[in-house]
Amino acid sequence: MNPTKRNYRATFILDNRGKEDSIEQIIEGVKKDIVAVQGEVTAVDNIGKRDFVRVTDKKLTGATYVHVSFSAPSDGPAQLKERLRLNNSVYRTFVQSA
Repeated sequence: MNPTKRNYRATFILDNRGKEDSIEQIIEGVKKDIVAVQGEVTAVDNIGKRDFVRVTDKKLTGATYVHVSFSAPSDGPAQLKERLRLNNSVYRTFVQSA
């Protein structure tokens, strides 16, 4: 049975402090995680480094923001957040319906 897919737009805040991975490599890893939850990436927009309005960690005052548009089953965003929770390179994840 093929579940119907919905369109989503996710914003990821990426943190590559102290890591050898470049931002592009981290984005490729996030795209692989989206595919792993039966998602299909349609667009990637690297916004670039932005400063945070509210700083929660004095050592991290800004990070790289990336918008990813994708389609996935209705349980895809929850599964994606759970997979990325363990990824230290993804500082925050926000997924909304498109």
